[in-house]
Amino acid sequence: MKIVLIAHDSKKNLMQNLCIAYRGILVRHELYATGTTGRMIEEVTNLSIHKYLAGHLGGIQQARSQIVNNDADLVIFLCDPMTPKSHEPNLMEILKACDIYNIPFATNPATAEALIMALDRGDLDWREIYH
Repeated sequence: MKIVLIAHDSKKNLMQNLCIAYRGILVRHELYATGTTGRMIEEVTNLSIHKYLAGHLGGIQQARSQIVNNDADLVIFLCDPMTPKSHEPNLMEILKACDIYNIPFATNPATAEALIMALDRGDLDWREIYH
């Protein structure tokens, strides 16, 4: 499965911790991330990550393009709704694309954990039908 990982600046450490905790599951899948988030995850997990540009330099558009081309199976976008910054990726662009293309989407660690565990159990294998 192809998993897209995005995190607002204040949530990047949380994304690192999530990927450390679920490294054993994530290593069996193709991972994609915006530039800085991907680099930070690689540094602490040694996972192989396909990196887009930084979110504000076009990485979010690259992620969205992958989603609308039905080339993603799960999106984890850890966002900070309390302190949005103009240079950070737009949550709504990705949310809308995931809703249109029926791609599971998490915006917080609790939902991300539930989706990762579902992925591990095979509960998301139905995504293969879409390919």
